[in-house]
Amino acid sequence: MSLLSTALGLSLLGSFGGLSVASTLLLFNESLRTKIVPWLVSYAVGALLGASLLGLIPEALAELPPDRVLGSLLAGIVVFFILEKLVLLRHCHTDHCQVHGAAAQMVIIGDAFHNFIDGAIIAAAVLTSVPLGINTAIAIAAHEIPQEVGDFAILLHSGFSRKRAMVLNVASGAAGIAGALVGYSMVSVLPHVRPYILAFSSASMLYIAMSDLIPDLHRGTVDRNSLRQVLLIAAGIGTVMLLGRLSH
Repeated sequence: MSLLSTALGLSLLGSFGGLSVASTLLLFNESLRTKIVPWLVSYAVGALLGASLLGLIPEALAELPPDRVLGSLLAGIVVFFILEKLVLLRHCHTDHCQVHGAAAQMVIIGDAFHNFIDGAIIAAAVLTSVPLGINTAIAIAAHEIPQEVGDFAILLHSGFSRKRAMVLNVASGAAGIAGALVGYSMVSVLPHVRPYILAFSSASMLYIAMSDLIPDLHRGTVDRNSLRQVLLIAAGIGTVMLLGRLSH
């Protein structure tokens, strides 16, 4: 299988894997769903931190001096902060997100943009090593599950039918394929940019985990059980470490 096919396949896992699980969770009754989704948030924190700090950044440091890697990481964090201010990045991990109906269109635009970035991240990771691509895709999918549940809730509360909400989410997920193609082409044409993309990509994962998910866990808005949070974060990190060991 070619690296391009692998990159596209893993971008599908990252985008549509989370979407398919999220749509299945919506079939559960609300009491069960409100228990499961917060657990996924904690697991996603561990997976994102592990994939970034144990996978992407070490690979970037293997090819670039620390000041360039950390500079790219810093630039990425600032960029993602600006994107969130522009509402191009928006995160919701519960069934009760307070978003006005007029803003529902921004949910789709923001998700499409986010999925595009995720696809490019996965492609750059695959071109470094397939195991790193797998770990990155799993971390992205883990985060996408609770986010997609929140997105569905926003669209449904804004008056969209379940069918239309699903179609719109599938359309935004397809942006991940475009992102993978662009990321693959960029690295193939300019291979020296790959470690910079890896460092910049790690900023996306760290930003989501530390500025968005972890504060929600501290506030208890998604899960109030601290021990469960720690165990699930450890499970997310453990998954990344286990896959890394199996690949060597």
